[in-house]
Amino acid sequence: MTSPTHTPFEQVVAEHGPTVLRVCRAVLGPGADAEDAWSETFLAAMRAWPDLPVDANVEAWLVTIAHRKAIDVVRAHRRRPVPVDSVPDAPTRHGLPGDHDSDLWAAVRALPDKQRQVIAYHYLAGLPYQQVADIVGGSAAAARRAAADGINRLRRNGIGDDDPHLERSSS
Repeated sequence: MTSPTHTPFEQVVAEHGPTVLRVCRAVLGPGADAEDAWSETFLAAMRAWPDLPVDANVEAWLVTIAHRKAIDVVRAHRRRPVPVDSVPDAPTRHGLPGDHDSDLWAAVRALPDKQRQVIAYHYLAGLPYQQVADIVGGSAAAARRAAADGINRLRRNGIGDDDPHLERSSS
């Protein structure tokens, strides 16, 4: 098999890189983890590129890889202990990398996993609900419902009302 439409891989990175980064950031937040997941996505894609069928949906394929790489990062963080001088009485983000996170990223991070993933894939990556359902599991209707619930939760908290990424069609 040859690569889809014989497109040079560098062109694929240039065309789909921003979408893949938005997906990584939606799952991991802005910062080094998202950038690392982006890099890992394209390293894995480059290895598999020669065997990708010509009729493959490259964007959906890349988003699927990005989803898996981002989840790998989340799992790795859950297993990794964090050394500290003393244990605080209450959780804090003071002094940690990523303190610049906006209210939007914090609100998106607080959503249940499925809502966060569906919103990332549909609203940020622009994938139709059927492709989103293929990635996260379930039906297109369930993906649509999860997205609606997540968007409603964000808007109840005053988040996303003026964000153009959260104004996709219902495809």
